[in-house]
Amino acid sequence: MIRFRQSARAGLQCHPMRQRRMLTDLLVYLAVRLAAMVFQMFPVNWNLATARRMVHIWCRIMPRHLNRAREHLRLAYNSQLSPRQIDQLAFRSLEQMSMMAMECLFTPRLINELTWHRYIRLNGIDKALDRLLRGQGAILVTGHYGSWELVGFALAALGFPLTAVMRPLDNPWLNEFILGIRARRGLQLLYKKGASQSAGDVLESGGLLGFIADQNAGRKGEFVDFFGQKASTYKSIGLLAVQHNVPILVGYARRLSDNFEYEVGCNRIIEPHEWADKPDQLHWITQEYTSAIEQFIRQAPEQYLWIHRRWKTRPKDEQS
Repeated sequence: MIRFRQSARAGLQCHPMRQRRMLTDLLVYLAVRLAAMVFQMFPVNWNLATARRMVHIWCRIMPRHLNRAREHLRLAYNSQLSPRQIDQLAFRSLEQMSMMAMECLFTPRLINELTWHRYIRLNGIDKALDRLLRGQGAILVTGHYGSWELVGFALAALGFPLTAVMRPLDNPWLNEFILGIRARRGLQLLYKKGASQSAGDVLESGGLLGFIADQNAGRKGEFVDFFGQKASTYKSIGLLAVQHNVPILVGYARRLSDNFEYEVGCNRIIEPHEWADKPDQLHWITQEYTSAIEQFIRQAPEQYLWIHRRWKTRPKDEQS
Protein backbone atom coordinates (compact mmCIF):
# COMPACT_ATOMS: atom_id res chain seq x y z
CA MET A 1 0.00 0.00 0.00
CA ILE A 2 2.86 2.37 0.79
CA ARG A 3 4.44 1.74 -2.61
CA PHE A 4 1.07 2.24 -4.26
CA ARG A 5 0.62 5.67 -2.62
CA GLN A 6 4.18 6.72 -3.38
CA SER A 7 3.79 5.77 -7.06
CA ALA A 8 0.48 7.61 -7.31
CA ARG A 9 1.95 10.72 -5.66
CA ALA A 10 4.93 10.65 -8.03
CA GLY A 11 2.59 10.37 -11.00
CA LEU A 12 0.68 13.49 -10.00
CA GLN A 13 3.89 15.52 -10.09
CA CYS A 14 5.12 14.51 -13.53
CA HIS A 15 4.51 15.63 -17.11
CA PRO A 16 0.87 15.45 -18.40
CA MET A 17 1.81 12.75 -20.94
CA ARG A 18 3.39 10.73 -18.18
CA GLN A 19 0.33 11.29 -16.00
CA ARG A 20 -1.96 9.86 -18.70
CA ARG A 21 0.37 6.87 -19.10
CA MET A 22 0.35 6.19 -15.38
CA LEU A 23 -3.42 6.58 -15.22
CA THR A 24 -3.80 4.04 -18.03
CA ASP A 25 -1.41 1.66 -16.27
CA LEU A 26 -3.36 2.05 -13.04
CA LEU A 27 -6.69 1.34 -14.73
CA VAL A 28 -5.24 -1.77 -16.41
CA TYR A 29 -3.88 -2.96 -13.07
CA LEU A 30 -7.22 -2.44 -11.33
CA ALA A 31 -9.04 -4.27 -14.13
CA VAL A 32 -6.65 -7.23 -13.81
CA ARG A 33 -7.08 -7.35 -10.03
CA LEU A 34 -10.86 -7.19 -10.36
CA ALA A 35 -10.86 -9.97 -12.96
CA ALA A 36 -8.56 -12.06 -10.73
CA MET A 37 -10.93 -11.65 -7.80
CA VAL A 38 -13.93 -12.74 -9.89
CA PHE A 39 -12.17 -15.73 -11.45
CA GLN A 40 -10.99 -16.98 -8.06
CA MET A 41 -14.64 -17.69 -7.24
CA PHE A 42 -14.80 -20.51 -9.81
CA PRO A 43 -12.88 -23.76 -10.39
CA VAL A 44 -9.76 -23.42 -12.49
CA ASN A 45 -11.03 -25.65 -15.31
CA TRP A 46 -14.20 -23.57 -15.67
CA ASN A 47 -12.02 -20.49 -16.05
CA LEU A 48 -9.89 -22.20 -18.68
CA ALA A 49 -13.03 -22.84 -20.71
CA THR A 50 -13.86 -19.14 -20.36
CA ALA A 51 -10.34 -18.23 -21.48
CA ARG A 52 -10.75 -20.27 -24.67
CA ARG A 53 -14.03 -18.54 -25.48
CA MET A 54 -12.41 -15.15 -24.96
CA VAL A 55 -10.02 -15.87 -27.84
CA HIS A 56 -12.87 -15.44 -30.32
CA ILE A 57 -13.32 -11.88 -29.03
CA TRP A 58 -9.55 -11.35 -29.08
CA CYS A 59 -9.32 -12.34 -32.75
CA ARG A 60 -12.18 -10.00 -33.69
CA ILE A 61 -10.79 -7.00 -31.82
CA MET A 62 -7.08 -7.53 -32.66
CA PRO A 63 -6.86 -9.81 -35.73
CA ARG A 64 -3.22 -8.82 -36.27
CA HIS A 65 -2.12 -11.29 -33.57
CA LEU A 66 -3.79 -14.20 -35.34
CA ASN A 67 -2.32 -13.04 -38.66
CA ARG A 68 1.16 -12.79 -37.12
CA ALA A 69 0.86 -16.31 -35.75
CA ARG A 70 -0.09 -17.56 -39.21
CA GLU A 71 2.86 -15.74 -40.76
CA HIS A 72 5.34 -17.24 -38.31
CA LEU A 73 3.92 -20.74 -38.74
CA ARG A 74 4.29 -20.46 -42.51
CA LEU A 75 7.88 -19.31 -42.02
CA ALA A 76 8.70 -22.13 -39.60
CA TYR A 77 7.08 -24.99 -41.50
CA ASN A 78 7.84 -23.79 -45.05
CA SER A 79 4.87 -25.31 -46.94
CA GLN A 80 4.86 -28.47 -44.81
CA LEU A 81 1.38 -27.55 -43.51
CA SER A 82 -1.80 -26.78 -45.40
CA PRO A 83 -3.52 -23.38 -44.99
CA ARG A 84 -6.20 -25.09 -42.89
CA GLN A 85 -3.58 -26.58 -40.58
CA ILE A 86 -1.89 -23.19 -40.27
CA ASP A 87 -5.19 -21.57 -39.29
CA GLN A 88 -5.95 -24.25 -36.71
CA LEU A 89 -2.50 -24.08 -35.12
CA ALA A 90 -2.55 -20.28 -35.02
CA PHE A 91 -5.92 -20.19 -33.28
CA ARG A 92 -4.94 -22.94 -30.84
CA SER A 93 -1.76 -21.01 -30.04
CA LEU A 94 -3.84 -17.99 -28.99
CA GLU A 95 -6.06 -20.30 -26.91
CA GLN A 96 -2.94 -21.64 -25.21
CA MET A 97 -1.74 -18.12 -24.43
CA SER A 98 -5.13 -17.13 -23.03
CA MET A 99 -5.33 -20.24 -20.84
CA MET A 100 -1.81 -19.74 -19.53
CA ALA A 101 -2.58 -16.13 -18.57
CA MET A 102 -5.61 -17.40 -16.67
CA GLU A 103 -3.56 -20.09 -14.93
CA CYS A 104 -1.08 -17.54 -13.62
CA LEU A 105 -3.79 -16.43 -11.19
CA PHE A 106 -4.22 -19.96 -9.83
CA THR A 107 -0.80 -21.62 -10.01
CA PRO A 108 0.60 -20.31 -6.67
CA ARG A 109 -2.51 -21.58 -4.88
CA LEU A 110 -2.69 -24.96 -6.61
CA ILE A 111 0.98 -25.96 -6.84
CA ASN A 112 2.92 -26.69 -3.64
CA GLU A 113 4.97 -29.51 -2.15
CA LEU A 114 1.83 -31.45 -1.17
CA THR A 115 -0.43 -30.95 -4.21
CA TRP A 116 1.79 -30.72 -7.30
CA HIS A 117 1.26 -34.40 -8.22
CA ARG A 118 -2.47 -33.77 -8.77
CA TYR A 119 -1.75 -31.53 -11.76
CA ILE A 120 1.76 -32.44 -12.96
CA ARG A 121 3.24 -35.59 -14.47
CA LEU A 122 7.03 -35.80 -14.51
CA ASN A 123 8.81 -37.13 -17.58
CA GLY A 124 12.52 -37.81 -17.98
CA ILE A 125 13.76 -35.53 -15.21
CA ASP A 126 15.61 -38.14 -13.12
CA LYS A 127 19.02 -37.18 -14.48
CA ALA A 128 18.20 -33.48 -14.17
CA LEU A 129 17.19 -33.87 -10.51
CA ASP A 130 20.32 -35.90 -9.84
CA ARG A 131 22.38 -33.06 -11.34
CA LEU A 132 20.59 -30.49 -9.16
CA LEU A 133 21.11 -32.56 -6.00
CA ARG A 134 24.86 -32.12 -6.39
CA GLY A 135 24.41 -28.44 -5.51
CA GLN A 136 27.10 -27.32 -7.96
CA GLY A 137 24.96 -24.83 -9.89
CA ALA A 138 23.05 -25.19 -13.14
CA ILE A 139 21.25 -23.16 -15.78
CA LEU A 140 17.67 -24.02 -16.74
CA VAL A 141 16.36 -22.85 -20.11
CA THR A 142 12.89 -23.15 -21.58
CA GLY A 143 10.86 -21.42 -24.28
CA HIS A 144 7.54 -19.63 -24.75
CA TYR A 145 5.82 -22.98 -24.80
CA GLY A 146 3.10 -24.64 -22.75
CA SER A 147 3.38 -22.96 -19.36
CA TRP A 148 6.89 -21.64 -18.89
CA GLU A 149 5.81 -20.23 -15.53
CA LEU A 150 4.89 -23.71 -14.30
CA VAL A 151 8.42 -25.06 -14.84
CA GLY A 152 9.73 -22.86 -12.03
CA PHE A 153 6.78 -23.53 -9.73
CA ALA A 154 7.18 -27.30 -10.20
CA LEU A 155 10.89 -27.23 -9.37
CA ALA A 156 10.26 -25.06 -6.31
CA ALA A 157 7.61 -27.54 -5.13
CA LEU A 158 10.18 -30.35 -5.51
CA GLY A 159 12.61 -28.44 -3.30
CA PHE A 160 14.74 -26.73 -5.96
CA PRO A 161 14.09 -22.97 -5.76
CA LEU A 162 14.76 -21.16 -9.01
CA THR A 163 16.18 -17.70 -9.64
CA ALA A 164 14.67 -16.52 -12.91
CA VAL A 165 16.06 -13.77 -15.14
CA MET A 166 13.26 -11.57 -16.49
CA ARG A 167 12.46 -8.20 -18.00
CA PRO A 168 10.17 -6.08 -15.78
CA LEU A 169 6.75 -5.21 -17.14
CA ASP A 170 6.26 -1.64 -18.31
CA ASN A 171 3.25 -1.29 -16.00
CA PRO A 172 4.79 -0.82 -12.50
CA TRP A 173 1.65 -1.82 -10.58
CA LEU A 174 1.06 -4.89 -12.71
CA ASN A 175 4.75 -5.77 -12.47
CA GLU A 176 4.61 -5.73 -8.67
CA PHE A 177 1.47 -7.87 -8.72
CA ILE A 178 3.11 -10.50 -10.94
CA LEU A 179 6.27 -10.47 -8.82
CA GLY A 180 4.16 -11.18 -5.77
CA ILE A 181 2.49 -14.15 -7.48
CA ARG A 182 5.85 -15.64 -8.45
CA ALA A 183 7.45 -15.09 -5.05
CA ARG A 184 4.76 -17.01 -3.16
CA ARG A 185 6.27 -20.34 -4.09
CA GLY A 186 9.96 -19.56 -3.72
CA LEU A 187 10.77 -18.09 -7.12
CA GLN A 188 13.38 -15.34 -6.96
CA LEU A 189 13.73 -12.88 -9.82
CA LEU A 190 16.56 -10.98 -11.45
CA TYR A 191 16.00 -8.19 -13.95
CA LYS A 192 17.85 -8.70 -17.24
CA LYS A 193 19.49 -5.30 -17.25
CA GLY A 194 22.65 -5.49 -15.19
CA ALA A 195 21.95 -9.06 -14.07
CA SER A 196 25.30 -10.59 -15.06
CA GLN A 197 27.02 -10.18 -11.69
CA SER A 198 24.01 -11.37 -9.68
CA ALA A 199 23.47 -14.27 -12.09
CA GLY A 200 27.08 -15.31 -11.55
CA ASP A 201 26.59 -15.18 -7.79
CA VAL A 202 23.63 -17.57 -8.06
CA LEU A 203 25.70 -20.11 -9.97
CA GLU A 204 28.74 -19.73 -7.72
CA SER A 205 26.56 -20.48 -4.69
CA GLY A 206 25.30 -23.69 -6.33
CA GLY A 207 21.87 -22.30 -7.25
CA LEU A 208 19.61 -22.86 -10.23
CA LEU A 209 19.38 -19.96 -12.71
CA GLY A 210 16.46 -19.87 -15.15
CA PHE A 211 16.08 -18.21 -18.57
CA ILE A 212 13.38 -18.07 -21.22
CA ALA A 213 15.88 -18.71 -23.98
CA ASP A 214 13.94 -18.15 -27.21
CA GLN A 215 13.74 -14.36 -27.19
CA ASN A 216 15.03 -12.12 -29.96
CA ALA A 217 18.40 -10.71 -28.88
CA GLY A 218 18.75 -7.95 -31.47
CA ARG A 219 21.77 -7.19 -33.64
CA LYS A 220 24.31 -8.19 -30.98
CA GLY A 221 22.87 -11.67 -30.49
CA GLU A 222 24.28 -15.01 -31.62
CA PHE A 223 22.52 -16.17 -34.78
CA VAL A 224 21.58 -19.85 -34.73
CA ASP A 225 19.10 -22.03 -36.63
CA PHE A 226 15.54 -22.19 -35.30
CA PHE A 227 13.02 -24.01 -37.50
CA GLY A 228 15.40 -23.61 -40.42
CA GLN A 229 15.67 -19.82 -40.04
CA LYS A 230 18.43 -17.75 -38.48
CA ALA A 231 17.33 -16.37 -35.11
CA SER A 232 19.20 -13.88 -32.91
CA THR A 233 19.74 -15.44 -29.46
CA TYR A 234 21.19 -14.03 -26.24
CA LYS A 235 24.85 -14.84 -25.64
CA SER A 236 24.63 -14.54 -21.85
CA ILE A 237 23.45 -18.13 -21.28
CA GLY A 238 26.38 -19.71 -23.09
CA LEU A 239 28.86 -17.26 -21.59
CA LEU A 240 27.66 -17.97 -18.06
CA ALA A 241 27.78 -21.72 -18.65
CA VAL A 242 31.39 -21.57 -19.91
CA GLN A 243 32.56 -19.11 -17.28
CA HIS A 244 31.12 -21.07 -14.33
CA ASN A 245 31.47 -24.55 -15.87
CA VAL A 246 27.86 -25.52 -15.15
CA PRO A 247 25.43 -27.69 -17.15
CA ILE A 248 22.43 -26.36 -19.06
CA LEU A 249 19.13 -28.16 -18.49
CA VAL A 250 16.50 -27.75 -21.21
CA GLY A 251 13.02 -28.17 -19.73
CA TYR A 252 9.38 -27.68 -20.60
CA ALA A 253 5.84 -27.83 -19.23
CA ARG A 254 3.49 -29.28 -21.86
CA ARG A 255 -0.30 -29.12 -21.50
CA LEU A 256 -1.92 -32.56 -21.56
CA SER A 257 -5.54 -31.45 -22.04
CA ASP A 258 -7.72 -28.36 -21.98
CA ASN A 259 -7.78 -28.69 -18.18
CA PHE A 260 -5.04 -27.74 -15.73
CA GLU A 261 -2.95 -30.84 -16.44
CA TYR A 262 0.72 -30.74 -17.45
CA GLU A 263 3.75 -32.83 -18.19
CA VAL A 264 7.00 -31.34 -16.90
CA GLY A 265 10.11 -32.80 -18.48
CA CYS A 266 13.75 -32.32 -19.42
CA ASN A 267 14.72 -33.34 -22.94
CA ARG A 268 18.39 -32.29 -22.93
CA ILE A 269 21.24 -31.83 -20.45
CA ILE A 270 24.26 -30.09 -21.95
CA GLU A 271 27.30 -30.98 -19.85
CA PRO A 272 30.50 -28.88 -19.77
CA HIS A 273 32.64 -31.70 -21.16
CA GLU A 274 30.56 -31.66 -24.36
CA TRP A 275 31.70 -28.19 -25.40
CA ALA A 276 35.27 -28.45 -24.10
CA ASP A 277 36.74 -29.36 -27.50
CA LYS A 278 34.47 -27.19 -29.66
CA PRO A 279 36.28 -24.42 -31.63
CA ASP A 280 33.40 -21.98 -31.09
CA GLN A 281 31.96 -22.96 -27.73
CA LEU A 282 29.46 -20.11 -27.49
CA HIS A 283 27.88 -20.82 -30.87
CA TRP A 284 27.76 -24.58 -30.24
CA ILE A 285 26.07 -24.21 -26.85
CA THR A 286 23.53 -21.68 -28.15
CA GLN A 287 22.65 -23.86 -31.13
CA GLU A 288 22.41 -26.98 -28.96
CA TYR A 289 19.85 -25.66 -26.48
CA THR A 290 17.95 -23.86 -29.25
CA SER A 291 17.63 -27.15 -31.14
CA ALA A 292 16.40 -28.85 -27.95
CA ILE A 293 13.72 -26.17 -27.55
CA GLU A 294 12.66 -26.65 -31.18
CA GLN A 295 12.45 -30.40 -30.56
CA PHE A 296 9.82 -30.15 -27.83
CA ILE A 297 7.92 -27.43 -29.69
CA ARG A 298 7.53 -29.75 -32.68
CA GLN A 299 5.83 -32.32 -30.45
CA ALA A 300 2.95 -29.91 -29.79
CA PRO A 301 3.36 -26.80 -31.99
CA GLU A 302 -0.05 -25.43 -31.01
CA GLN A 303 1.39 -24.74 -27.55
CA TYR A 304 4.08 -22.36 -28.80
CA LEU A 305 3.66 -18.59 -28.64
CA TRP A 306 3.70 -18.02 -32.40
CA ILE A 307 2.84 -14.32 -32.01
CA HIS A 308 6.32 -13.94 -30.49
CA ARG A 309 8.66 -12.15 -32.94
CA ARG A 310 11.44 -14.72 -32.76
CA TRP A 311 12.89 -13.89 -36.20
CA LYS A 312 12.53 -10.11 -36.00
CA THR A 313 16.27 -9.31 -36.24
CA ARG A 314 18.02 -10.55 -39.37
CA PRO A 315 21.74 -11.27 -39.95
CA LYS A 316 23.70 -8.63 -41.84
CA ASP A 317 23.81 -10.68 -45.03
CA GLU A 318 19.97 -10.82 -45.04
CA GLN A 319 19.16 -7.24 -44.09
CA SER A 320 19.00 -6.05 -47.67
